[in-house]
Amino acid sequence: MPFPPPNPEIFSIDLLFGITLTLRWYGVLAAVGILVGTLLADREIGRRGGRTEVLWDSLLWIVPAGVVGARLWYVLNDILGGNTYFTEDAVRIFQIQQGGLHIYGAILGGLIAAIWYLRRERFDIWLFLDAMAPALLIGQAIGRIANWINQELYGPPTDLSWGVPIEAQHRIAPWNDLSLYPVDTTRFHPTYFYEAIWNVIGAGLLLWLGRRFSDRLKPGVVFAGWLIWAGVGRFVLEWFRPDQPTIPGTAISYSRIVAGLLAVGGIVTILVKYKKISLPFFPAGPDTYQTSTQGDWRSRKRAKRENASS
Repeated sequence: MPFPPPNPEIFSIDLLFGITLTLRWYGVLAAVGILVGTLLADREIGRRGGRTEVLWDSLLWIVPAGVVGARLWYVLNDILGGNTYFTEDAVRIFQIQQGGLHIYGAILGGLIAAIWYLRRERFDIWLFLDAMAPALLIGQAIGRIANWINQELYGPPTDLSWGVPIEAQHRIAPWNDLSLYPVDTTRFHPTYFYEAIWNVIGAGLLLWLGRRFSDRLKPGVVFAGWLIWAGVGRFVLEWFRPDQPTIPGTAISYSRIVAGLLAVGGIVTILVKYKKISLPFFPAGPDTYQTSTQGDWRSRKRAKRENASS
């Protein structure tokens, strides 16, 4: 970038008993990403005939589950990579304010919470996932701005004009050797912006496909498109992510394996949905969304009580 990133901390307030409240760009941008993504998903759910209030209510479960999942995935990924930071002191697992979240864990944790809540609401899970697919890409693209601000998740040195400077305290080996990689002249691949651009293009493509071929797309196919797009993008970008823990004795990161599995899962989903292949554990499901007009679980419970008393 042609200008330096702002301070990661927006402001701090000293509270009672020595407690300091700090507002960071990372948290603000994560919140903005969630809000923008939810607004987009709201429109997509409404366009498909679903109850949009279910989406907003589900955030009470999805967001906390996503944060927990993101942290646990990051910790596990770090441990499997051979690092001992968390095994030496397990308390560090809970020190989330010092950083350390992984998007795959956030998606997995949020997905588990979403499926549980949607089943309780009798809401079509495929409708929800198809609506969320472009929203996930947009939300993550917004969140990647925080990586630039924090000067993290960058790639190797580059002579390209869009390379970004990284201050000495944020360098990882071997680029923390300032005699070989001077701060004033060394620039690095902004891999977070590569992924953000890829995600924005993917979101636009999924939105266009969802509208242009709405009469031909089976429920779940747009989400399968997200699996493929996100998987392929991350699979390639892992070449530019030297910070990622790798399988001991190899140069392959765990994230790269998961990315590849996501892409394969997306392809399999499409083949199943169009009945090109048949899997006993993965039914093709209906050809249209199930947009039941029944009320939520509270309304159903209240109606059941009223019927029992009458």
